[in-house]
This record gives sequence, structure tokens and C-alpha cells, in this order.
Amino acid sequence: MATAFILHFTSLSPSMGRPKTLSSQQCRSVFKESSFRPSPQKFCSKKWFSSRNRSHILFSADEGGGREDSSSSAEEVLSFAPNSSIPVAPPEWREWAERKREEELVLRQGIAIRRRPPTGRPVHYVGPFQFRIESEGNTPRNVLEEIVWNKDSEVTQMKDRMPLKNIKQALLSVPPARDFIAALRRRAEETGMPALIAEVKKASPSQGVIQLNFDPVHIAQSYEQGGAACLSVLTDSKYFQGSFEHLKEIRAAGIECPLLCKEFIIDAWQIYFARLNGADAILLIAAVLPDQDLQYMSKICKVLGMAILVEVHNTRELDRALRIDGIQLIGINNRSLETFEVDISNTVHLLQGEWGERIQKQGILVVGESGLFTPRDMANMKYAGVSAVLVGEVLMKQTDPGAGIPVLFGKDISRKVNAKGRHSVEVGQF
Repeated sequence: MATAFILHFTSLSPSMGRPKTLSSQQCRSVFKESSFRPSPQKFCSKKWFSSRNRSHILFSADEGGGREDSSSSAEEVLSFAPNSSIPVAPPEWREWAERKREEELVLRQGIAIRRRPPTGRPVHYVGPFQFRIESEGNTPRNVLEEIVWNKDSEVTQMKDRMPLKNIKQALLSVPPARDFIAALRRRAEETGMPALIAEVKKASPSQGVIQLNFDPVHIAQSYEQGGAACLSVLTDSKYFQGSFEHLKEIRAAGIECPLLCKEFIIDAWQIYFARLNGADAILLIAAVLPDQDLQYMSKICKVLGMAILVEVHNTRELDRALRIDGIQLIGINNRSLETFEVDISNTVHLLQGEWGERIQKQGILVVGESGLFTPRDMANMKYAGVSAVLVGEVLMKQTDPGAGIPVLFGKDISRKVNAKGRHSVEVGQF
């Protein structure tokens, strides 16, 4: 007797339209993946056709020696699920799709820095041999992009050594973060000048080593006595010779100034790690991070009690920063990412007109960054509406970095320690 079977299974291919004849081997392969086990037979006819999102195989099996008896045939419908009903794309397809999503974000949000090489890294391995193939797609366009690409590999390795669950467990015993924004407001009111975020920085990609006798704790103490409201600590090791150990040492030394972790954040894991090492605030660069990352990381910081300084370079990035929920602190970098030239009029330009009104209406503090060297620069920042300035290079070039603060401001804004061991403010002409 011949029996006709119809097998239904989920389609693995969107292109199966018209019926296709299957070989006996293909039919046996289908049975192999199903739970149905017919008795030995010969496959006489096979057809593969599709209906909506399902595919079917219609064939007749002759259990009586190969001759089909249409009068005594019966139809049976069998259903089964193959091992996987979802097509698995090759790795290169998934990487291509991810690159396309990133390219769309870049175009839509004006992100200037590519998170990783669009065409993959230039180094390739074939057996024991290493090849380097450079192209426009795997060559950084500027120093910041090079730093970000290196950071992507660095963070991956750090996460393997210190899983996030371990960091969260350790954070349970860490003291609460200091109020970074309140410290800036307080010092601006006390001095009548933009509050100073003084940077602890040993080196930079453009200047090389800036401070030969680099002692992060001594420098931090000197800054605090000199009148800094907060401190910025470089933690990138490859390009700035910084370290999270510097951040930890400064916090352990009893420095009262809140600490900004000056790191190139590309992963939420870095925020938790910075907090564990004593950071009270972090830097987020709008040229690097898409809107969804800025929003997500901002929420993490709120949970951890940390402040965020969102750095922008132009009106497009400023507009994106102003849409972050609860934004309180925006830094305007006067250095162009395209040419790396510094022009402090960039801050003045971004704070004029509509942008200045929105910032004032939302009660946001603005931090001026880069190209600030003289009392005249400080006066221009104050006139433009800047609440704080982030300065490093001109101070770090001094034998005693803290001694450069009155030179920068044109007057003494230092803190003096009174008989009770507390800091008092002393502001006078220099």
C-alpha cells in the first residue's frame, strides 16, 4: 500500500516560492531531523512548496516494493521542528549589519568619532605570520579616534579581569560620592570667578611628558590649597601615562575636592570601575557616544550618585546634550576635532542666542575647556557665561602646579587652613 505524507516545517529560506523536486537523499535528511520514523520504503515522488511562512514536503512512500496504489493511498500530515528555525548569518554578515547601524547613527546624530574601525583592524594573522593591511576604513582620522579604538580593546581585557558583578559587590562598602556640582557653584560664588577644575596630567599625545616630577598626591594637595574647586584625574595609560591608581591614591590621601575621572568612556562598565576607584564624576564625550548611550550612562551615574560632564564641540552636539534627561553640566571644548586648532571664541559662540537661553533656562553649568592660559582668557570665559573652567597643561608645566593658579586667574583664590584645621577662602589681587 502506498501512503502520501505531507511534512510541515518552518522555512529556513525566504526565497522558496515554487515547488521544487527533492532527491530521495534530501527527503531522508528531513526524516532524520524529525521524530517520525516510517518503515523502510522507497520515495516515489517528492515536491517542496511553500505556504505563508511554512514550507512543506509532499511525497508518496511505497511500502510494498515500489508500486504505488492510488486507490488505497491515504494522506497523513506530519509536523516537526528542525534543530533551528532561525537562519544563522555568517559572522561577517553580522559585523556588516553592526557597521551599517553605526554608520546610520553617525549620519543621523553627527557623531564625529567612529567607535571602531569600520573595515576591521589592520592586523591579520595567517598561521604564525602577521600581516598589516591599512586602508581608510581601518586608519584613525585623528588622535581622539585612535584613542577610542585602542580603548575598545583595553576595556574588553579589563572586563575579563574584573567582572561587573564583582565591582557592584565591592561598591557596597564604598563611601558615597562627593557633590561635584555643588563644589563648583560654591567656589564660583566665593571667588566671583569661574570655578577651577584643575587637571592632574603627566603627559599628552601632543606635548609628550609635561611634568617630569610627577607625584599625583602632591599635585592634588597643591591644587586644593591653591583654590581649585574640583580635580580632574587622567586615567588613560597609553596616551596620557595616567592610571586608576592615581585616582585611588588621591582619594585615599584625604583630598576634599571632588574628583572627575578623565577617561574616554565607551562602556558602562568603566563608570562602575571609576566609582570604585574614588571618582565622583565622569566625562562623557558627545562626539564619541550616541544619544542612547548618553541617556543610559546618565541614568547609571544618577544611581551611583555621580555627576556627568558632557563634552561638546559644536552646536549639533550641544543640542544633543541639552536633550539628556536632568543634564546639569556641559563642557565646551575649544579644540576642533578636525584640525585640532584651539579657538576660545568657540565657547562664546555656542553660548550666544538660542543656545545660551536654553542653558540658562535649564540652570545648566557650563565648563570651558582647552586654550585657557591667561587672566584675560578667564575674564572672557566669565563674560561669556561660563561657570567653571577645566585647565591642566599650563598648570602642570609649573614646578609647583598649584602655584600657577594665581597666575592663571590674576589673583589669589587660595584656600588657607585655619587653626581648627578647616579651609577658609582668601581672595585677593595677585
